[in-house]
Amino acid sequence: MSVVRDVKKNILKGVLIANKLNRRKNKMIEMLNCDCMEYMAGLPDKAFDLAIVDPPYGIGADNMAGGAGKNKQWDKGKNWDSGVPDKTYFDELFRVSRNQIIWGGNYFFDFLPSTKSYMIWDKQNDNRDFSESEFAWSSFDEVARTFRMRPMNMDGGKIHPTQKPVALYKWLISRYAKNGDRILDTHGGSGSICIACHDLGFDLTWMELDADYYKAACKRYKDHDAQTVLFEPQEISRNTNKNELDLEILR
Repeated sequence: MSVVRDVKKNILKGVLIANKLNRRKNKMIEMLNCDCMEYMAGLPDKAFDLAIVDPPYGIGADNMAGGAGKNKQWDKGKNWDSGVPDKTYFDELFRVSRNQIIWGGNYFFDFLPSTKSYMIWDKQNDNRDFSESEFAWSSFDEVARTFRMRPMNMDGGKIHPTQKPVALYKWLISRYAKNGDRILDTHGGSGSICIACHDLGFDLTWMELDADYYKAACKRYKDHDAQTVLFEPQEISRNTNKNELDLEILR
């Protein structure tokens, strides 16, 4: 199902995709090509249970080489990572969501309160000339946790310079989301979280401002959607030892 709406009236502009394959309890993945600030302005307080977001860090990632991988399908020079979001963004994010996981939290100290609950992605890039880890700030009152996975192990190659693995999002969702939670992602990028929410049965509203990245993420999600139609949905058993999600096929 496709719906196009006008954001100037504080309604959505973009494409709404009803995920026909999230069969359990009619779960839905909503993918929008729109400005997240305009979208959030039209939301009531605490409209979402959990926001998992990856805003620009202001480090010029849009012009980086992206490592040694061959699948560099993104265009350089888009300049979306020339600065960080301002306080207004974080105020709105906190207004519309009950809990937050914010990648790049170490770049946003001016806008975020202190927390003991950092999520750390250890990229296992020891002694290389690019980042060995990324940090996510969170609003949870829990100890810090680490997920270990090499970026090069991502399935299907990269379609975005700051793409994160689907397995990383499954790890986050399995630990920090509760059954029935509605999840928000304001800076969608590659759409990895769409695949994770699809597989784990969570409602997601996801948005990406750049039209090229949006189209690439939609194609990636639709391809995954088509590949999984022959399989039964999976139930997560929440055993995340060694970062491995134990998935039990529903009989």
